[in-house]
Amino acid sequence: MGVASPLDTVRTIADLRARVNGWRGAGQRIGLVPTMGALHAGHVSLVKNSVASCDKTVVTLFVNPTQFGPKEDFSVYPRDEARDAALVAAEGADLLFAPVVDEVYPGGHSTKVHVGGLGDVLEGEHRPGFFTGVATVVTKLLLQALPDEAFFGEKDYQQLQVIKKLIRDLDIPVTATGVATVREADGLALSSRNAYLTPAERATAPVLHGTLAQVAEQVGRGEDPRAQAEWARGQLERAGFWQVDYVTVRDAVTLDEVDDASKPARVLAAAWLGKARLIDNVAV
Repeated sequence: MGVASPLDTVRTIADLRARVNGWRGAGQRIGLVPTMGALHAGHVSLVKNSVASCDKTVVTLFVNPTQFGPKEDFSVYPRDEARDAALVAAEGADLLFAPVVDEVYPGGHSTKVHVGGLGDVLEGEHRPGFFTGVATVVTKLLLQALPDEAFFGEKDYQQLQVIKKLIRDLDIPVTATGVATVREADGLALSSRNAYLTPAERATAPVLHGTLAQVAEQVGRGEDPRAQAEWARGQLERAGFWQVDYVTVRDAVTLDEVDDASKPARVLAAAWLGKARLIDNVAV
């Protein structure tokens, strides 16, 4: 067995564009998987989807400072480029784009992309500035690479809707594809932040997904979404989640509150367990 060769890596936008232009000139279809590193099986599934539907796959590795709040974990966010590169190379990725901060945000950078409405609720309320940071960096990555298709996990469901909207609003010629959340056997959604859980908290964590699944089932049967959300909040608090930022049933596209399940809907939640802020969502 030969050892997998280190993944081809570029660090400048000019080098990224040169490589992609060469592939495009050869008529190849390009897939993009934007990540902040600390990769796990959820990210691997994004790469697998891209490799399956595109001729060439670019994975970006950039811990984006503009989406972290002042008290959030930017400085301690896990970084291991060699491990991440080996992981995606094994799945067939063709190129890693791993720029430094100054390459993405050169001195004097002052333009921001803000998706009004959709980016201001739920996560947007609890993490002010978060979606502006996400929308700005994703817009830049899409324009830097100009792929045919970009792949995002449904675990960050609101983020996926924000990205789809900015692509529509700004006429970026890219398709955003959502990929189903990858879960542990007990239902916990994979996340790099799960590492913050103690063993006891890890045992409690699957209650989040289980509770959301019950709400989705009940609302699908015609139960009142707001009453179900209140019930879910109580369940999570009793299980040991010390702060529930939100648990709510929303329209699957606009994320407006819904009164019934006549249109596609999504149950979304964010709650704290120990030092970990866990988010999850389930389709109604």
